[in-house]
Amino acid sequence: MTIPQTPVFDGISPEECRRIYECFVQERCFKPEELVYDFDSGRRTIGVLATGSAIVERVDQRGDRTILEHLQPGGVFGEMLMFRNVLGDSVSVFCEKPCCVWFFPQEKLENRCEKNCGHHNRMIENMFHLISEKASALSERVEVLSRRSIRDKLLCYFSLQQAKNGGSFTLPFSLSALADYISTDRSAMMRELKKMRNGGEVRIEGRKVTILAGDVGRSN
Repeated sequence: MTIPQTPVFDGISPEECRRIYECFVQERCFKPEELVYDFDSGRRTIGVLATGSAIVERVDQRGDRTILEHLQPGGVFGEMLMFRNVLGDSVSVFCEKPCCVWFFPQEKLENRCEKNCGHHNRMIENMFHLISEKASALSERVEVLSRRSIRDKLLCYFSLQQAKNGGSFTLPFSLSALADYISTDRSAMMRELKKMRNGGEVRIEGRKVTILAGDVGRSN
């Protein structure tokens, strides 16, 4: 049993995590590209990634795909952490690298423990903090998507990453996934990135991005 390093378990000891696991956790493992979770299934469960990586993606009614989130070990997903889907789009979690997931019944994270277990109550408090962080991440995504041009979307995203990590940072996903994240055509995005490299604004080596221009966060 691999205990996920996640904010859900902040302040909870490994022994208490084992009790939680034995009490109501269902663990499942997945292969790359395998469906992990469908938000339309009505399962009312919360998933915590224990190992590997996964992506949360949306496919609209035209078949256009958008990556909503890239999940690493400790990442959390579930219906209570998403806004209501009013457009009928398909929202799902797919395994990226071989992963194992701890699934919790949602009611266990919505209601206080009948036995007033301290670790259970702490887990509920942590979940509320996590929802707040999710809202902040969504705000960043809206900030990027609100920019009109591909260049401005890239500049905005790089600026946000630079603020968190400094001049150099590693993208949490591939360039193809970055195109999905900013909701644009990959070929068009690669042309913009080439212009930015040739203009001495950024250096890109695989997933590593280095900001070379001090005003990269400013868009026209």
